[in-house]
Amino acid sequence: MAVTIKLPYILYAVLLLFSLLSSQTLADGKKQVLVIESYHASFKWDADYRRAIEDTLQDHAVITFFEMDTKRLPPNLHTKQAKAAWERYLHSEPDLVILGDDNALKFLGPKFAKTRTPVVYLGINNNPRNYFEYTFLPKHISGVLERPLMKRSVMYLQEMSEKPVEKVLILFDTGTTSSTIAKEVFQGKSKLRIGSAEVHVKFIAKYDQWKNTIQQASTKQFDAIILGLYHTITDAQGAHVPSKKIINWTSKNTTLPLFAFWEFSVGQDMAIGGLVLDGYSQGKAAANLALRKLQNGANRRLEPVQNNQGQFIFSRSQLQKWNIQLPAHFQDKAIYLP
Repeated sequence: MAVTIKLPYILYAVLLLFSLLSSQTLADGKKQVLVIESYHASFKWDADYRRAIEDTLQDHAVITFFEMDTKRLPPNLHTKQAKAAWERYLHSEPDLVILGDDNALKFLGPKFAKTRTPVVYLGINNNPRNYFEYTFLPKHISGVLERPLMKRSVMYLQEMSEKPVEKVLILFDTGTTSSTIAKEVFQGKSKLRIGSAEVHVKFIAKYDQWKNTIQQASTKQFDAIILGLYHTITDAQGAHVPSKKIINWTSKNTTLPLFAFWEFSVGQDMAIGGLVLDGYSQGKAAANLALRKLQNGANRRLEPVQNNQGQFIFSRSQLQKWNIQLPAHFQDKAIYLP
C-alpha cells in the first residue's frame, strides 16, 4: 500500500533540520572569517600564514579563503580580482575579514572603511594610511606590518662571512611590494652604504635582464647577492615566469653566494638563508589580533603590530655548497632546512 506524506509535514521536517543545524552552529559559538589573499595558496608565504591563521582560529571560527593571485596575473587584471573578492565578501557576510598583503589592503581597504566589518591586515610594507582617504585608519581596521630586515641582514652577512663583504647586490622584481620597499626602505636610492658594505639595489621586470644581472655580478666586483622578491617577473612576451623556476636557475648559475630576506627563498637549489621573515609568524600575529576582535569587541581600536623579529634560517645543502661555516653564535640560534 502506498504511503502518502502530506507536504506540510515535509516542510516541517526540513525546517526542523535547518533549526538543528543552526542550533549546532550557535552551540559551537564559531564566527565566520574571510581571508582575502593578495597572492595565491601555493605561494609559500601565503601557505605559511594560512596555516598560522587556521592553527589559531580553527576552534573559534569557520575560515574561508579568496585568492586575488596578483603576483601571477598582470596588473590590468588586479582591479577585476579585487571586485571578485568584494563580491565574495558581500555574498558571505563574514564576522571578520583578514586582508593578506599590500594589494588586498590597497584595493579593498577603502571599501571596508565604509563598513562596520572588523578587518585585520597582515604583511603590509607600505604605511597603511597611504591606502585610505584620510590620515587615520578607521577604528575597526588594524593589523600587522611587515618590515623586511634588510639593513640588519647586510650587517649580519658581514659577521658570518670569513671573507670581507664590501659590495653587495640586492635584487627585486617590480611588483607592488618591491615598489613600496624602494620608497619606504631605500628612499628611492639605488646605492647606499650599510656598515662597511656598498649596497646596490636593482629592480628588474624581465627574466632575460634578471639572468644577465646574475651572470655579470661577479665581473662587477660584488661579493654576495641577496634575493628580495622575484615573483612578478615576466618573459619577453609578457608571460609570468614561475618563481620556482627563477630561483632554481639563479641558484644554479650564480657564481656568488646567494642569501635571502624571506624564508620562502631558502632551501635546496635555492638561497643559503640569513636573517629572514616568515609567513607563519605574520599569520600568527594577525590571527591573535583577529581573536581579540572576535572575543573582546569587534570595533575596539587596536594599534598595528610591527612583526620584525626575524629568524636565522639556513639551508644545510647551500652552506655546504658554498663552504660556509657559520660562527658559533649563529649556529646556536639558527633553524636549518635541507
